[in-house]
This record gives sequence, C-alpha cells and structure tokens, in this order.
Amino acid sequence: MSNRIDPDTVVPPAGPYSQAILSEGHGRWLHVSGQIGVLPDGALAGDFSAQARATWDNLLNVLAAAGMGVADLVEVTTYVVDPADLPALGPIRAGYLGDARPASTLVVAAALARPEWRIEVQAVAFQPA
Repeated sequence: MSNRIDPDTVVPPAGPYSQAILSEGHGRWLHVSGQIGVLPDGALAGDFSAQARATWDNLLNVLAAAGMGVADLVEVTTYVVDPADLPALGPIRAGYLGDARPASTLVVAAALARPEWRIEVQAVAFQPA
C-alpha cells in the first residue's frame, strides 16, 4: 500500500507529484521527491547556505510527516549547480545528518528546474516492520 505525503510544513508541490510516497508492507519505505531551498510560504531562502538549510529543513519535515527521522535515511542524492558552494555544503549536511550515514551521491548539475535554485536533495528512508 502506498500513501502520498504532502505536509503543510513545506511548500506544496508545483506540479503533478507528491513530496513523498510512503509504501508499507514488510517495513515502511519513504521515497522523498527532491527538496529545494523554498520556505513553506513559497519564498526562496537567500544565499546557498540558507537554501541548503531550508532544503534540509524541508527534508526533515517530510520525514517527520511520515513518522520518520534522519536515522531512517538509507539514501540521499544531492544536486548543486555551483562547485564553489561545495565547501559550505559539507558542514551544513553534517549538522543535519549527525551520526547517520546513508548511502550518498553528490551531483554537480548544469542547472536545476528553476535558475534561482542552487541545491536539491532527494532521499529514500526505511523503517523495518
């Protein structure tokens, strides 16, 4: 069984998708759509660091809406558009992950869906049955 997760603590989806899909059966799998540095009111967070923090806040809010937390993350994919932002990303990401060590991929992309977006994070989380 799968359920849509669209909490009011993040900006509503901008198209025909969900913030996350929760699948339950032999455990609970949460597939989180790419989260961006947009605040719940729709405003873009400021510079790269502010966008990175807002992105991770959004990710944690989606996890919480599904009854999960950072310790349940099993995979994280991060997209950034400017390699010059990478030194700022590490400490921010580490601050949110704490001791969690999900499988991770970092992609430097030519662009994201909107030119003002500088970071996007997609994730998968799991809780055993």
